[in-house]
Amino acid sequence: MPGSASVTDLWDRVFGTQPPPEQWLVIATAALALAAVAPGPIWRLSRNAVTIAHEGGHGLIALLTGRSLEGIRLHSDTSGLTVSRGKPTGIGMILTAAAGYTAPPLLGLGGAALLAADHITLLLWLATALLLAMLVMIRNAYGALTVVLTGAAFLLVSWLAPAQVQAGFAYAAVWFLLLGGVRPAFELQAKRRHGGAPDSDADQLSRLTHVPPAMWLFLFHAVSLCSLIGGGRWLLGI
Repeated sequence: MPGSASVTDLWDRVFGTQPPPEQWLVIATAALALAAVAPGPIWRLSRNAVTIAHEGGHGLIALLTGRSLEGIRLHSDTSGLTVSRGKPTGIGMILTAAAGYTAPPLLGLGGAALLAADHITLLLWLATALLLAMLVMIRNAYGALTVVLTGAAFLLVSWLAPAQVQAGFAYAAVWFLLLGGVRPAFELQAKRRHGGAPDSDADQLSRLTHVPPAMWLFLFHAVSLCSLIGGGRWLLGI
């Protein structure tokens, strides 16, 4: 029947595999992502996408650990704030605080695994679904705008673009999360060296665990760099 056929086609489109892109496209998207991360002026704009992943990580882990998520705010200076309600100490609060800096690289690593398995469309649809779920918890206009625009880009590419464009967009997005997930930890380290960011995630985690902030910074560095190395190998097929 036509209805069942269309459902089957949609299922196959989303959960089926797609042909992997040529190696030159994988390398080109890596170079494009690096260009969006390395230069300061461009990074000040592109960092908004990393902030979405950062605050989304806080929010997701808060919910998974049984905390009540009050809302998320994203600001034009690329800062953000996630407010959750629950026990102010304990493993749930620790995991929630640790999720911010680790979320972008880990999302990139997960995306690289999907792309290595040739699930290009599934990655695009999962990203759209996560952004839609996050939009419900956004509590300011700028945050809503950035999430809507980002989600619309993923949705339009996944629904309307040809296979080669979908592959290029997906690989560029994953490379960006992997590369963009490395820089914030170094920025935080530099700020703390000059006496800035006294209430950073690392400092909050230190107060919660009595472990020095430097150790939490080391964790952020380790997760981001290991994710970049592992995810990069998957994307390059080596």
